[in-house]
Amino acid sequence: MSKEIVEAVHVLEREKGISSERLMAALEDALLSAYKKTPEAARYARVDMDRGTGDFKVFELLIPPELEDKLLAEVEPEEPTVDPETGELREPEEPELDPEKLAQYRDQIEERDVTPHDFGRIAAQTAKQVILQRIREAERDMMFEEYQDRVGELITGIVQQSDSRYTLVQLRERVEALLPKSEQVDNERYDHGQRVKAVITDVSNQAKGPSIIVSRRSPELIRKLFELEVPEIADGLVEVQNVAREPGYRSKIAVVSHASGVDPVGACVGPRGSRVRMVVSELRGEKIDIIPFNEEPARFVAKALSPARVREVLVDDESKQATVVVPDDQLSLAIGKEGQNARLAARLTGWRVDIRSETEFAAEEADMAYEDDEASGRCAAIMSTGKRCVNAALPGSRYCGLPAHQALEGKDTDQVEAEGEEAEVEAAETGAPAPDEAAATADAGTPERGAEEVVEPVASGAADATEEAPPATEEPPAIEEEPPATEEPPAEEEAAAETPDPESGAAVEEPVPAEPQDDGAPVEPAAAAAPEGQPAEEQA
Repeated sequence: MSKEIVEAVHVLEREKGISSERLMAALEDALLSAYKKTPEAARYARVDMDRGTGDFKVFELLIPPELEDKLLAEVEPEEPTVDPETGELREPEEPELDPEKLAQYRDQIEERDVTPHDFGRIAAQTAKQVILQRIREAERDMMFEEYQDRVGELITGIVQQSDSRYTLVQLRERVEALLPKSEQVDNERYDHGQRVKAVITDVSNQAKGPSIIVSRRSPELIRKLFELEVPEIADGLVEVQNVAREPGYRSKIAVVSHASGVDPVGACVGPRGSRVRMVVSELRGEKIDIIPFNEEPARFVAKALSPARVREVLVDDESKQATVVVPDDQLSLAIGKEGQNARLAARLTGWRVDIRSETEFAAEEADMAYEDDEASGRCAAIMSTGKRCVNAALPGSRYCGLPAHQALEGKDTDQVEAEGEEAEVEAAETGAPAPDEAAATADAGTPERGAEEVVEPVASGAADATEEAPPATEEPPAIEEEPPATEEPPAEEEAAAETPDPESGAAVEEPVPAEPQDDGAPVEPAAAAAPEGQPAEEQA
């Protein structure tokens, strides 16, 4: 063995990355296989090679019979096999002892130098095959060690072969990955020489070498593509909280910001949508919804159903179920094609989502039984919007404390009249008295105050009336004022005023002197007593 072999080993170490010690061990095994091909070769032998000069020696192992029987008893016998070509039964070969076990009893085994002077052609060919096989095994082991820790990593490869069963993707020289049919997107084609991105899902070490499985359907592909395109995600400022995907159609991702002033949705969209456009282009036109993550389940579920608008979300924390109420025109959009939008929202949030239209939800609320109302303790009144009142019912009643709702007791309907409801709601929001209470207050207190403000100025003169009169915008209560001239005299005065006419015997009404008023002004006598054709002033 010349130094050329040693130099070749160092060249392989630099090119293949295989350690020289491993290559030297492979050479020793190759020389041992070549020695066993020579005539009259010893049954047990070992090869010792000098790492510096490349010289080797073959030593025969002289095992004591007692030790040999003991070690052979520990070896499990092989079963007979059938030759697949001829169908004949082949007897198993005699069991051999493992060199590693023999190394443990080296102090009990004697050795003898049996180095051959030359190897034959068959022995040399066997040595060559053993060396090449060991080099391939070393490359496979190195490949497995390199990729076994890269599961979930995004890789870029070139399509080498594609058929109905799988697609072969070359990652680098002599390293190929398998893209099975189950991991391919239905509407995608993989042409020869095309560059594709995929995520590693499994790495296993098999007899023919390590098997690397990649996927284009995994939700992890979305996460890695955004991490590649968005610097904020790579730096940890923005995190992709969860991903829900239906490959080839639509995906939803929930993002959250860990730095103040950083908009997670805007960072993923990019300037004029450049970042998300690159991801969509790599996914061959798959639609992506970017949802801001929220700690509150109701808000998170409402956002997850975008692009549909949500009116109300009712959550049940125990069963993790969310009932979503949407406008009637948004129901089909919230559910999506074949329920796609609702499924993705449920996967993204982890909540079971039940979508109802406003009309359907209002009908269900109206049909709710009295027992259910008592169990829930909620007011049974139906607002003008079609929704139930959210207030708690009073003890022993189906309705809350609002008068308009309490007025429904004993009626056949739970529907609140629109006018009464608006007044009650406005009174509850502003703190002002209800319309009935305001009217009662006006009836009780306004007339007295209005009488004082109106009557006193009349008695004191025109100037005081102008100053004390209420504003023009407020209408004072109607007060009936009797003119002084029409005041009825007492009964005695009436009797005294009426005197019989001596000629006709009829009663004649005589003028009655006027009584002085508070201001001293006399009151004119009644105009009815004036004779015809003469004014009342002249007769007075």
